Amino acid sequence: MDYAAARKLMVDSQVRVNDVTDRALQAALLEAPRERLLPGDRTFAAYAEIEPEVAAGRRLMLPRDISKLLMAVAAQPGERALAVAGPYAAVVLARMGLETTAQEADSAVFDVAGAALAEEGVAAVVAPLSEPTGEGWDVIVSEAAVPARPDGWIAKLKVGGRLAVVERSGPTGKAVLYVRGAQGVSRRELFDAAPPVLAELAPEPTFAL
Repeated sequence: MDYAAARKLMVDSQVRVNDVTDRALQAALLEAPRERLLPGDRTFAAYAEIEPEVAAGRRLMLPRDISKLLMAVAAQPGERALAVAGPYAAVVLARMGLETTAQEADSAVFDVAGAALAEEGVAAVVAPLSEPTGEGWDVIVSEAAVPARPDGWIAKLKVGGRLAVVERSGPTGKAVLYVRGAQGVSRRELFDAAPPVLAELAPEPTFAL
C-alpha cells in the first residue's frame, strides 16, 4: 500500500475540507505514519474514516476530529505536550516540533505503537489516565472522550496552557478547548464528536435503595 498517497488523500478529503487551515499541522499530518501505530493486520485501515483499534481498546481518533482538536490548541514548536490516550496525536505534535509525552494506562498500547513513538522522540509513560503525569504542560490532548470536565487534567496545565478533549455523556459528545489563565479557566465548545469514552474516568454507578 502507498501510505504517502493515503496520507495525502486523508488530508485532502478529511482534513482540509473540514476547515483545518493550519499549514504546519497539515504538513505534520502528511508525514506522520499513522499506519505504524496499528497492528500489522489493521494497517490497511489507518487512513480510512474509521477509528481503528491499536490494542486494549485504544482507538485512533478520526482524522477529522484529531486534526480539529490539534488546530484548536495552536501548538507551537518548543512547547511541552502530553497526549493522554492519544498515540497519533503524540506523533503529530512531535512532528510539529513539540517535546511530547504519550501516556497510556495499559502497556499493551506501547507494545504495538511504542517503536514508532520512540522513533519520533515521544516519551512513553504507563500510568492511570485519571492522573496525568508531570505538570506545567503547554498542551494536553486526548483521542478518547471523557465523561465530564477533567479537572485533574486541567490542573496539570501551566498558565496559558491549553487542553483539547471531547466531553461525552451520551451518544454524541462535544469537543471543547480549555485555557488556563492566571485568574481561572476558560472553556470553548468546538464541534460534535463521538470517540469512545475512557472507562476508568467514568463515574461509579449508583443504585437507589
